[in-house]
Amino acid sequence: MDHFIILISVFAIFIPALMLPGPDFVAVVRTSMTQGTKAGLMTTLGVSLGLGLYATLSLLGLAAVLTEYYWLTWLVRVLGGSYLIYLGIKLLLTKPDVIDVSTPAPRRGVHPFVLGFLVNMTNPKAVVLFASVFATAITPSTPLWLMGLMIGLVMASSLVWYTLVSLFMSSAPVIKRFQNARHWIERAAGVCFVGIGGRILADARSPVST
Repeated sequence: MDHFIILISVFAIFIPALMLPGPDFVAVVRTSMTQGTKAGLMTTLGVSLGLGLYATLSLLGLAAVLTEYYWLTWLVRVLGGSYLIYLGIKLLLTKPDVIDVSTPAPRRGVHPFVLGFLVNMTNPKAVVLFASVFATAITPSTPLWLMGLMIGLVMASSLVWYTLVSLFMSSAPVIKRFQNARHWIERAAGVCFVGIGGRILADARSPVST
């Protein structure tokens, strides 16, 4: 598979998933609102490091396993594609709700960087999502430089997005406006997940294809 197509496939899933409000988003917003922009940016660094670590572990783990056991390429793609289709359908059927940032802010004794890292690392869905995302791209012949580029882009995307969240989306009026667009982001992500998940299942017939 062409390297450019691989990158498009991976980040067509990752970018919408990154933008969907979840634990990372709430952690950055809460810290920015209660402790200031600097603390929000430190939380952003922690979240981005966590995502980079998950991406690295997922890529290296998949690469090592698939190199040793070629038949697992088929299994990983079937499971990954099925999970993405499940997520996509779930997002398409999700009703609009409210982002809850009203719960108590983290204690000031917890450093914002540590908070961001721990919030990200304790999200049980993150590793499953990354394994599913990289199932679209990883084969035994995937070059190391491409893996490194994907990890770098994951961290860069996270830094850019959550920096914007910290700088521009930590006030109540802006969050309210984002709330109105959130449902459409979820639907767009759902379409991407279903489409690419279907493609993974279609390609799973050739476990050693590149």
